[in-house]
Amino acid sequence: MGNNSSGKIKDVLKYIGPGLLVTVGFIDPGNWASNIEAGSKYGYSLLWVVSLSTLMLILLQHNAAHLGIATGLCLSEAATKYLSKWISKPVLFTAVLASISTALAEILGGAIALNMLFKIPIKLGSVLIFLMVFFMLFSTSYRKTEKWIIGFVSIIGLSFIYEVTIVNIDWKQALTGWIIPAFPQNSIVIIMSVLGAVVMPHNIFLHSEVIQSRQWNMEDDSIIRKQLDYEFIDTLFSMIVGWAINSAMILMAAATFYSNSVQVTQLQQAEQMLRPLAGNFAALIFAVALLFSGSASSVTAGMAGGTIYAGIYGKPYNTKDKHTKIGIGIILGIAVIIIFLLSDVFKGLIISQMFLSIQLPFTIFLQIYLTSSKRIMGDYANTNLNMLVLLLVGFIVTVLNILLFISFFK
Repeated sequence: MGNNSSGKIKDVLKYIGPGLLVTVGFIDPGNWASNIEAGSKYGYSLLWVVSLSTLMLILLQHNAAHLGIATGLCLSEAATKYLSKWISKPVLFTAVLASISTALAEILGGAIALNMLFKIPIKLGSVLIFLMVFFMLFSTSYRKTEKWIIGFVSIIGLSFIYEVTIVNIDWKQALTGWIIPAFPQNSIVIIMSVLGAVVMPHNIFLHSEVIQSRQWNMEDDSIIRKQLDYEFIDTLFSMIVGWAINSAMILMAAATFYSNSVQVTQLQQAEQMLRPLAGNFAALIFAVALLFSGSASSVTAGMAGGTIYAGIYGKPYNTKDKHTKIGIGIILGIAVIIIFLLSDVFKGLIISQMFLSIQLPFTIFLQIYLTSSKRIMGDYANTNLNMLVLLLVGFIVTVLNILLFISFFK
């Protein structure tokens, strides 16, 4: 009995990884900016937004991974195989553009961290992050990249555990904030920003691809069902890790900035303000964690871009295949070129998030269509109840992102 239990635990631990790779995407620099602004302006009152967005993310990411396990195809490959070209090509093309927008924000985040730590100019820092990402993607196997990313997530998590331990958190207010929705005056844009920064198009495509690294036997129904169970554990665990890190950002900002009546709207400003309020070491840890966040999320943005582009040609993600190489090159290369053309870095980040807001509904409803089709999924298609829940989540996320898009023009 004991050996059987330890064997199951070992199997589960072996399966942990793909979800953490995806988690990096929603603890990226865009989330940092949204969470810190939320905590500095409204204290603990918007923690519920992190809880709600994580719950929606679990449902969507689990469903995307479900597609990869049941069909052996990523979302991009499945769209190419099962949809008419006049539908699949435009949707996947916009997904490539969304990946460029994502990579732009991630690389910028890493460059901002290099500027904080070493005073390296943003544009030069962007090139350095670009080179580091290329090295990680093409010099190591997927499994090694996964281990690097897990290490990066661990460093980010430990950094925020440290940040939270050195400030005075009002845990009673925090608990209330996590559970009870509140809408402070003029908070709707921040609420939408926090929600909009969590569910991202490239992560849905990426999860349906990387989950296949754990596939054992596509012909055996019992093994597929075992994979689905393990995948859910991986997704649930990883999303909870992401929830904890995003929550820690708001907690830190609430305890440090809000309690001292300091409003923060930019990452550089947060690092500068931390020095007098929490000490030089706290500011250093903040910048180091941001560097790992920007670097890791840039890697996964590149992987997602390679996945989507290769899938347009019916190919799986493989760094030795020319389609994957071209996809990664297009996404990361164009992102860096745009950074060099930007006169206002902050405006560039806003524009990138606007495009994600526009594209996201296409990805979500593409995913729901594919995973609800018995022709594609067979016995593993969504039940009617699953489909209704996913449609509700998709509708909520879409409305919030449309409102976020509109808010940029106010």
